[in-house]
Amino acid sequence: MEILKQKKKISLQPAQLIFIYYFIAVVVSTILLMLPITLKPNVHLTLIDALFTAVSAVSVTGLSTITINEVLSVPGTFIFALILQFGGIGIMFLGTTIWLLIGRRIGIKDRMLIMTDQNLPTFSGLVKLVRNILFLFIIMELVAAIIFGTYFLKYFPTWQEAYLQGFFASVSAATNAGFDITGESLIPFSHDYFVLIMTMVLLIIGAIGFPVLMEVIQFFKHRKKTPYRFSLFTKITTLTFFALIVVGTILIYGCEYNRFFADKSWHESFFNSLFYSVSSRNGGLNTIDINEYSPPTLFILSILMFIGTSPSSAGGGIRTTTFAIMILSIYYFANGTTTIKIFRKEIAMEDVIKSFIVITTAMMLCCISTVILSILEPNFSLLEIIFEVSSAFGTVGLSMGITAKLSVMGKVVIMILMFIGRIGIFTFLLIMGGKPLKTNYHYPKERIIIG
Repeated sequence: MEILKQKKKISLQPAQLIFIYYFIAVVVSTILLMLPITLKPNVHLTLIDALFTAVSAVSVTGLSTITINEVLSVPGTFIFALILQFGGIGIMFLGTTIWLLIGRRIGIKDRMLIMTDQNLPTFSGLVKLVRNILFLFIIMELVAAIIFGTYFLKYFPTWQEAYLQGFFASVSAATNAGFDITGESLIPFSHDYFVLIMTMVLLIIGAIGFPVLMEVIQFFKHRKKTPYRFSLFTKITTLTFFALIVVGTILIYGCEYNRFFADKSWHESFFNSLFYSVSSRNGGLNTIDINEYSPPTLFILSILMFIGTSPSSAGGGIRTTTFAIMILSIYYFANGTTTIKIFRKEIAMEDVIKSFIVITTAMMLCCISTVILSILEPNFSLLEIIFEVSSAFGTVGLSMGITAKLSVMGKVVIMILMFIGRIGIFTFLLIMGGKPLKTNYHYPKERIIIG
């Protein structure tokens, strides 16, 4: 019998490792959620509900088949908040921080994992980005928790409950998780504009993208020394992000002007419109019963959820840059131009192709899921299912109230969507396709009829 001198090693690609890490995070979270210390006395959590809640927490979606405040104990609430941190900031971000604390060197393979996890285009400055983002989030969440907790003293009977609510509200908003421990989301604070503004600020910081946040910090650091130039990514991301908020606010206000907002004051109507324009893209928090809105508004919210947040952020969806490139491509093609020029830069054709791949794959995924759920859940309307699918894929968490009523298979479909929404379309495709291959030859090109 010959002894093999060389053994084949299983080589996993970064995308496949990211999938494994998030899968392990879901398994560990499921186990944690079923521990006696996590649950209130005499509360039993089924495996499917624990698994669904774990997937929703790791993907920071917010869809839930349970009422968090009725199921989790106080220690369980802190454990759940920790899971949200891993989901919101990213497995590789927090893992890298632990490696730095124990003095481990961050090698090329580790940097590739961070780059894949956050969908970043380059290795440059990854470790510095990790440190700065974690520091920013810790400071931001602590400050917001203190402000919320102090402000909530007038809402809750004890200071312990007020600060617990403040802590969880801070973590949930900053990580774009959309969970709450009030049992009613933000409905009790629907007329408290301070709470709404604070929440929207945290949601925006968590959703606009980590690279954007770092460039903004660098701008304030160096603005007095030398002129700071923002990258094309930051310019397009920021412009698209806030343009969607403005357009979303106008559309929601317009659709509900003579409907839900008919008997509301202008400021109440405006804040509801603005809040849902922000929350539908990332947070999934409610200020009213979402079913009060008309079908046109619910459909608009579904589109906003499908678009989602910016790349390398706490949210999901096709992402703002993908949407921006699609709109720009249509505009320039309609004007007879095949290249996209904006802010005195030209967008690479590779990125244009990637954008349409993401959009097409996401639409196919959501359409297939909608058809499957329509078959599995005949008691729900098509709009309810589309809304749920968009919320799961965009890792938003808004629901028309059907999540807890889904069958086991229906919950599995939503869990898969939430998981894909968190790891991203490109990671999902790379898992399916394997290692990218570079071809050394080309066949003769031939034109085909399109459209």
